[in-house]
Amino acid sequence: MLKEFREFAMRGNVVDMAIGIMIGTAFGSIVKSLVADIIMPPIGLLLGNVDFSDLFIILKHGATAAPYATIDLAREAGAVTLNYGVFLNMVISFLIVAFAVFMLVKGINKLKKKEAPAPAEPPKPSNQEVLLSEIRDLLKQRA
Repeated sequence: MLKEFREFAMRGNVVDMAIGIMIGTAFGSIVKSLVADIIMPPIGLLLGNVDFSDLFIILKHGATAAPYATIDLAREAGAVTLNYGVFLNMVISFLIVAFAVFMLVKGINKLKKKEAPAPAEPPKPSNQEVLLSEIRDLLKQRA
C-alpha cells in the first residue's frame, strides 16, 4: 500500500497540483496585503478616514457599554458583531485573485492557439503511384 501511495504522490499531476497550491497560498497572502495595505487605505481616506476592516454592526452589546472603536475592542467586551468591513476586504481580494486567474488562463489559451500547427499538406504521390494512376486512366479511356 505504501508503494501505491508513493506512485500516486509522485505522479506529475499531483506534484503540479501541490506546487500550484503553494504558489496560490503565497499569491493569496500578497493579494491580502495589497487590499489591506495598498488599496483600502486610500479609499478609506477618500471616504473620511474610514478603516474598512473596522466597519461592523453591533448585534448584541457586551459587558462594557458601547461604542466600540474597533472590532477587537468589541470582542474583548463580549459583544456580538457583524463585520461587514472585513467581508468587503475579502470580496475585493477575491475579485483581484479572480481577475489575475482570468488573465493567466487567457494568456495560456492565447499561447496554445499560437502553438497549434498548421494542417500539413498531404504527401505527394510517389512515382509508382503516378504511373499506376496513368495506367488506370488509359484503361478507362479504352473501355
